[in-house]
Amino acid sequence: MKQITGGVCAAKGFTANGIHCGIRKNKTKRDLALIVSEIPAAAAAVYTQNLVKGAPLTVTKNHIADGVAQAMICNSGNANTCNANGIEIAEQMSELLAKEMNISAKDVIVASTGVIGQPLDITPIQNGIPALVAGLGDHSHFACEGIMTTDVKPKEISFEFEIGGKVCRMGGIAKGSGMIHPNMATMLVFVTTDCAISAEMLSKALGEDVKTSFNMISVDGDTSTNDMVTVMANGMAGNAEITAEGADFDAFCEALHAVTVYLCRMIAADGEGATKLLECVVTGACCEDCAKIVAKSVICSSLLKAAMFGADANWGRVLCAIGYSGAKVDVNAVDVAFASCKGSILVCENGAGVPFSEEKAKEILSESEIQILVTLHAGEGKATAWGCDLTYDYVKINGDYRT
Repeated sequence: MKQITGGVCAAKGFTANGIHCGIRKNKTKRDLALIVSEIPAAAAAVYTQNLVKGAPLTVTKNHIADGVAQAMICNSGNANTCNANGIEIAEQMSELLAKEMNISAKDVIVASTGVIGQPLDITPIQNGIPALVAGLGDHSHFACEGIMTTDVKPKEISFEFEIGGKVCRMGGIAKGSGMIHPNMATMLVFVTTDCAISAEMLSKALGEDVKTSFNMISVDGDTSTNDMVTVMANGMAGNAEITAEGADFDAFCEALHAVTVYLCRMIAADGEGATKLLECVVTGACCEDCAKIVAKSVICSSLLKAAMFGADANWGRVLCAIGYSGAKVDVNAVDVAFASCKGSILVCENGAGVPFSEEKAKEILSESEIQILVTLHAGEGKATAWGCDLTYDYVKINGDYRT
């Protein structure tokens, strides 16, 4: 497996585009994105577990109940959530696109992101769809820009891998900077692949993957209303269709995980106001579930996030987060170390502090990517979670998000 260029257009038969249609006031920002497969594709998705869900999620879930999709349309600037006519608007988006492309509206994935509770006018979307479709091409980056809200950086990646002697490709784009604390999904993520795989196995692969990818990131502890991850697989690579578990399925899952983890790290690093990517690696847990609970608790600690912003080796906040996590842990057997490209430093052993150089710790924690290494000495369970530091700018960004 190797990293390649192309994003969601790396796989055969996929094109994309993104334009400014007028939903967002800033005319320099794209606000409508499109990804299309040349032929109908197997489709799977996972959705937010927030009881308040954006209308596009309901529509998408109905559309891909048969495991088939051919296009994805997404607007930014308005979440189309908590609107009386939200379902109608989301259905109109798919119908307008389907008519323009001469495909079935039931084969369209619909997504929206932006402010919650504001009516979404279909007019700019209706007016923009002809240009959006006409401009389809190798434009993954345009589509990536079209789904961004408070994101500072676009997020896209693609890999090439082999299944059954056939070269397959998979790519993805994502948006996500705030309201990041997913449960069975995250922000908006769209993945495409030319690998042939049944809708049932695609759904199985995605459902398992999110447990160790998107479910292990947190920026601010808020689960969004519009979180969704979708995958389309059109089979144009020509491999024998994956219909059961085995070596081919394992290879597919490995490629999918490479895409999702890459996007996870980009999302966490681009958290609203963030200056540092935090990665908590837990080893020696009694089981994997315990390790996940501990890693996520550490990443979610506001006090720990603030300490990382200040490059303060306040390891007590790590122990505190472990202690209230609810995981089965012997707190007298916990080791903690901090690491970055500047080296690593042990700050806690067997649940107690050890002498260490504050100057060296400051140097390590001043880097843009920080590892928090936790060893529990209770078994073979391990897990990794991703997050970011908590800065002044997070409050500034969210203090006037609507205005």
